[in-house]
Amino acid sequence: QVQLTESGGGLAQAGGSLRLSCTASRSINAMGWYRQAPGQQREFVATITRGHEAMYGDRVKDRFTILRDNAKNTVYLQMDELKPEDTGVYICVALLDIDVWGQGTQVTVSS
Repeated sequence: QVQLTESGGGLAQAGGSLRLSCTASRSINAMGWYRQAPGQQREFVATITRGHEAMYGDRVKDRFTILRDNAKNTVYLQMDELKPEDTGVYICVALLDIDVWGQGTQVTVSS
């Protein structure tokens, strides 16, 4: 069973930046991030493959960048130009036959 360890959430001001990390217990081809705000459905943020092919949700493209270090089994989410609507729990996912989800890390953006 794959385990995911997330870090890097916290509080930021609008226009600021945060960087999230997610480390898997073994090599995974496709990993990514989703987010969930209170009372809302889980929303796709970004995914990336071992070959560094990335995809982004419409609301974050051009502001967020997903990166990975294959040697460390780690993906990063660099979040720039943060907006209050980016507030939520950010959840790392390993895309497998049965997806594995992390515990989530809180991101709060103040206006």
